[in-house]
Amino acid sequence: MIQVASRAYQGLVYVLLYLPIAVLIAFSFNDSRSSLSWRGFTTDWYVKLLEDGDLLAAAGNSAVVALLAATCATLVGTLTALALYRYRFRGKGLAEGLVFVLIMAPEIVMGISLLILFVALGIGLGFTTVLLAHVTFCLPFVTVTVLARLNGFDRFLVEAAQDLGASEWQTVLRVVLPMAAPALAAGWLLSFTLSLDDVIITTFVAGPDYELLPLKLYSMVRRGVTPEINALSTVLFVLTLVVAGLAQRLMQRR
Repeated sequence: MIQVASRAYQGLVYVLLYLPIAVLIAFSFNDSRSSLSWRGFTTDWYVKLLEDGDLLAAAGNSAVVALLAATCATLVGTLTALALYRYRFRGKGLAEGLVFVLIMAPEIVMGISLLILFVALGIGLGFTTVLLAHVTFCLPFVTVTVLARLNGFDRFLVEAAQDLGASEWQTVLRVVLPMAAPALAAGWLLSFTLSLDDVIITTFVAGPDYELLPLKLYSMVRRGVTPEINALSTVLFVLTLVVAGLAQRLMQRR
C-alpha cells in the first residue's frame, strides 16, 4: 500500500512538472491562432519563426553571447578550481565561500549590482555588459563542477607524475586536465544553457539597443500567448534539454 501511494505521489509530481510543457509543445502545432482550442495539426508556426528576421537576429545574438560566455567562464572557472585544489594560500576558505555565495545570490540582486557597477565605470550597456554579466554568473557553476571532479582524483597520480620529472605545467596539462575533461565539458554545457535562457540579469544589463532571444520572447508574451511563442518556447526547451542532458551524461562518466 505504501509503495502504491509513493508511486502515485511520484506520478503526480511528474504530471505537475511536465504537463504544462507538454501542452505548450502540443499547441505549437495547433492550426489556430487561439491557444484555447485545437483545430488541427500544422508546422506553419515553425516556418514563420524561420521567416522572422528580428527573431533570428535576437537568436544569433543569444548564441554568440552564450558561446563566448560559456568559453570564458570555463577557462576562468577551471583556473580558479585548479588554484583551490592545488595550492594553499591565505583566504582560500573565503574564496571558496564567495564562489557559493554567487550561486545562491538572487538574480535580481546580481542584475542590479552589475548595472550599478557598469554605470559607475561608464561602460555603455550592450554586448560588452551582457557578456561580462553572463561570464560572472556562469563562473561559479564551472568552478564548483570542476572542483568536485578534482577532489575525486587520486592525488598519488599527481605525485607520481612529479616524481617522474613532470613540471607543474606538465602535470596540469597531461594529468589533471585530461582526467577533468568530462567536468570541463559539463561546465561549458551548463554555462551555455544558463546564458542562453537568462532573462532577469540580462534585462538589467542589455540596454535598449541590444536584444537577446529570451528578452524578445518575454516582450512577445506580454502582448499575449500566440502559436509563434509556443513554437519558440518548444525550440528553446528542446535545445536546453539536449544541452543539459549532455552535461549530465558527462558528469556521470568515470
